[in-house]
Amino acid sequence: MAEKRMLIVDAEVARKVDESRGEMSRSEFINFLIEGQFSEDKEYKGDTGKQNYVTKEELHRSLQGVKELLRTFLEFFLSYGLEVGKHSDKNFNELSQKLQALVNSKTMES
Repeated sequence: MAEKRMLIVDAEVARKVDESRGEMSRSEFINFLIEGQFSEDKEYKGDTGKQNYVTKEELHRSLQGVKELLRTFLEFFLSYGLEVGKHSDKNFNELSQKLQALVNSKTMES
């Protein structure tokens, strides 16, 4: 049988533990929280052992992918609008400027 000790905490902390522990006992819940903080791997990982956050590089690649996709859509719609002949100079100029801004931001960040 495990040795038992008493832990004295503020009433507010005890209330938060009771509100959050669900079916666990106070001792089980506090042990669960402590084990989560002192696990071998300090990364934020879930039950699967995989990262639960995105690295800076992954975020940058994702942003570049979204910009490339948007640029491709704009190019498609610009060329489609030109082929159909249903474009106004105002819309064409506005889309061209947006496309150019995306191209410039892509080359500057690379």
